[in-house]
Amino acid sequence: QKQLVESGGGLAQAGGSLTLSCASSGIRLSANGVAWHRQAPGGQREWVATVAAGGATRYADSRFHVFRDNEKNTVYLQITNLQTRDAGVYYCNTQYRGQNYWGQGTQVTVSS
Repeated sequence: QKQLVESGGGLAQAGGSLTLSCASSGIRLSANGVAWHRQAPGGQREWVATVAAGGATRYADSRFHVFRDNEKNTVYLQITNLQTRDAGVYYCNTQYRGQNYWGQGTQVTVSS
C-alpha cells in the first residue's frame, strides 16, 4: 500500500524551530517531487515548500528548508524562527504514476 505519513508536529515556542517528517511506503520519494502544505485553523490548505525530483527547492518563506534522507525514504521540512502564523496542520504530498498522494497531516502549534 502506497502512503505518506507525516510526523514531528507538536507544541513549539515562537522563535524556536521544528522539523517535520514525511515518510513513504511504496513510493520512492527520491525519484519524485514532494510538496509541503499548511492548513491553518479555519483556513484553506496552502503550499509552503517543494523539493523537486532533481533536488531543486522552492519556498513560500525563507524560514523553511526542505531536505531528504533517501536511505529512510523521508523528506523533512524544517521551520526556523517559528511564528504564530506557522501554526496549522502540515501535509506532504507527491504524485506517483498520475495519482496524487497525501499524508494525514501533523499538527503544529506555536505558543507566543
